[in-house]
Amino acid sequence: MNSFSSPGIEDQDDVMPSAAAGEIDSDSEASFSGDKGLLRVPTRRVLVQLLLGPSLDARRHPKLWPVMLQDESLLRSRLHELFLDLVVDHHGQVAFTRQVTSDEIPVPVLLRKASLTFLESTLLLFLRQQLTQASIQNERAVVDLNEMVDHLRVFERSVNSDHAKFERQMDSAVEKAKKLGLIQALRGSDDRFEVSPTLKLLFPAEEILDLTRTYESLRDDAPAGESQAETSGPTPETLA
Repeated sequence: MNSFSSPGIEDQDDVMPSAAAGEIDSDSEASFSGDKGLLRVPTRRVLVQLLLGPSLDARRHPKLWPVMLQDESLLRSRLHELFLDLVVDHHGQVAFTRQVTSDEIPVPVLLRKASLTFLESTLLLFLRQQLTQASIQNERAVVDLNEMVDHLRVFERSVNSDHAKFERQMDSAVEKAKKLGLIQALRGSDDRFEVSPTLKLLFPAEEILDLTRTYESLRDDAPAGESQAETSGPTPETLA
């Protein structure tokens, strides 16, 4: 499973760069000895960024985004050769790859699914809801660590005797969101994060209410003492 700019809202250069989201320099046209590739160098860099994931977007990758738009059809063709599809949100200015599925032929799997625990899934839904609210107000979706922890703490049962374990599970949920590129630390802050618009494509608006009801039901109906944090949730795709 597996969108991005809101010009004029506030300075958008304050997101802390990361290895997964870091832009590959596309200034150089230099090739390498023995190069048999047919794509121009900037297009190859876009292809690599899409494969590295979790996404490519206009604000974090200002040099690569225009190249992606120019060569979108060509990139889609090359990805189809790997049984991957290119998902592009032109309005949100974000793109990522998704595993192709087919009933006609066996499809080798290049992207593996990253399983989520119950707490990780509920955090993902919370972030998606924050993204929806921010979009309505034409703002960037920014959350702080306390907000995320307070939301997750609601799912700790009153009969739980291992509070330390639950704290670790909450920390793990936040770290998983970071690893998947769903939140990114704002520059100069260790506890404030911007929510990635890719969640708009992971969870379309029409699915949010049903998913929220499902998780609320799981929370309310599970036997007393059952660890909700160990229940499986949705599975975003990452490169194997």
